[in-house]
Amino acid sequence: MAQLILVVAMLVLLWALLIRPQRARQRQQNELLSSIDPGDEILTVGGLYGIVQEVDEDDDLVVEIADGIHVRIARRAVGGVVKPEDEADEADEADASEPAAEAAEAASGEERVNDSEDFVSEDDAEDPAALERR
Repeated sequence: MAQLILVVAMLVLLWALLIRPQRARQRQQNELLSSIDPGDEILTVGGLYGIVQEVDEDDDLVVEIADGIHVRIARRAVGGVVKPEDEADEADEADASEPAAEAAEAASGEERVNDSEDFVSEDDAEDPAALERR
């Protein structure tokens, strides 16, 4: 009887940790794919950004990936829909992080040093035998 309870508990745990979250992700993806309309900016699973121009009845999308360049892709090839506010937030974060890194380096007063093996020290530069070993 205890073994049966253990097996049932393992199945419930498996369902709770694996199957249920996967179904939720699948449902979310299906909702995303069904909500695509002309004018939406999308990201394909291949990494191409484009703007949806047409939605065909047979689950194809006509996407403009550059000025005057239209491609037909399957609806299931859409990885996500890019929201305009997402682009602005990412640009703001990138701009804010770059000056912070430069300021931190300047505040520390340290310069970056090349740690590669190809770096020749001043002592080695004067010693021809050391140069031959490299």
